[in-house]
Amino acid sequence: MPTLVKQLRGIGGCTQPVRLDGHRVEHAVDTRTGEIGRVLHRLDSASLPAGNLLVRCNNRRATRCPACAETYRRDTFHLITAGLRGGKGTPATVTRHPKVFATFTAPGFGPVHNRPTDRRGTVRACRCGLLHETDAELLGTPLDPATYDYEGAVLWNAHAGMLWRRFSIYLRREIAKRAGLTQRAFADFARVSFAKVAEFQKRGAVHFHAVIRIDGPDGGSSEPPSWATTELLADAITSATAKTRVLGPVVDGRAHTFTFGEQLDVRPIRSADFDGTSELTERAVASYIAKYATKGAEATTGALDRPLKFLAELALLDLSDHARRMVRTAWRLGALKELGHLRLRAWAHMLGFRGHFSTKTRRYSTTLGALRNARAEWRRAQASTDAVGEAETTLVLSHWVFAGTGLSAAEAWLAATLAPAPGTEGEPTP
Repeated sequence: MPTLVKQLRGIGGCTQPVRLDGHRVEHAVDTRTGEIGRVLHRLDSASLPAGNLLVRCNNRRATRCPACAETYRRDTFHLITAGLRGGKGTPATVTRHPKVFATFTAPGFGPVHNRPTDRRGTVRACRCGLLHETDAELLGTPLDPATYDYEGAVLWNAHAGMLWRRFSIYLRREIAKRAGLTQRAFADFARVSFAKVAEFQKRGAVHFHAVIRIDGPDGGSSEPPSWATTELLADAITSATAKTRVLGPVVDGRAHTFTFGEQLDVRPIRSADFDGTSELTERAVASYIAKYATKGAEATTGALDRPLKFLAELALLDLSDHARRMVRTAWRLGALKELGHLRLRAWAHMLGFRGHFSTKTRRYSTTLGALRNARAEWRRAQASTDAVGEAETTLVLSHWVFAGTGLSAAEAWLAATLAPAPGTEGEPTP
């Protein structure tokens, strides 16, 4: 039992680990002669207490694996923070670069139940005449489902990623224009860096939260030009958003054109050391973005967090009528030949959205892969027991095959009673 406890603790609380059959052998190799020498370490899945090697699933969705999702959330937090105040290979001088936190919404597809507020922040009654509670199930659902534009909502989600790419092009144009530069010359003076996440609203429409920053021509490692200010960046974002549009498909004689919604929120990000209570701090922004990195369409669909193989599966799921209509609309549109490139049936569980939930420009900061590799290297260093000589290197021979996923009932019960082993809880290494 102690060896099984050790193995289960090593997966850091993962509830859906990947089970592998195979082996791994590490040999010491003499760098002078190339001769393969002593065995440093040997691992055979058959000798493990669980009968397989258990590897974390690394699923980012909290509904699928809370432990791995928490690791993803923490990594995203550190990735965003590094681009705001430096660290993880990004210089600390980045904190002086102009940067804002912007939220881009979807347009309206019909009136929905909500909690409107006045200028003083007082919540008013919904159009239906009721004053909804913050957790009311009606929030985000259409006042009149019969007239709600479900087709437009699903197709907007499907084109949201393209809309963001078009916006990023227009943003660079708008900044260059305000600096009196051509687009070609702009790259010699400055660079736009960003990191963003997608969030589903209650009504099932995607919107984006983004940290947008102006750097020098070499990214975060170079100082931006003197004309680059937070005010210029905010003004350019507002203008670029208004100009961004994507021509969509024609469905049953109806032509679709996609734009962002009118509710654009652009706020400057101040230092975490700023004392004022009305300013948005770096830590608050990183925490806010990381929170949505582990969520999907669950805000609208509840438990639907994986692709559907057959539409009949909807009958087995506890979904609201609104979510069910969104999924059915995506499934129906997915059958149209002219929309085949959108793969709407494959993404029906995401209400048509097929983009990445977390994206960034290359030079914004470190990468999730770099954080995972650093953590893996740290774990290997902690687990290493045999020292390699000065004139030796290591040869690794391994072969693994997929054997399944998940834990047995007994393993799951035991794993639930254990605390993760140090270094497996999801904290990136320093």
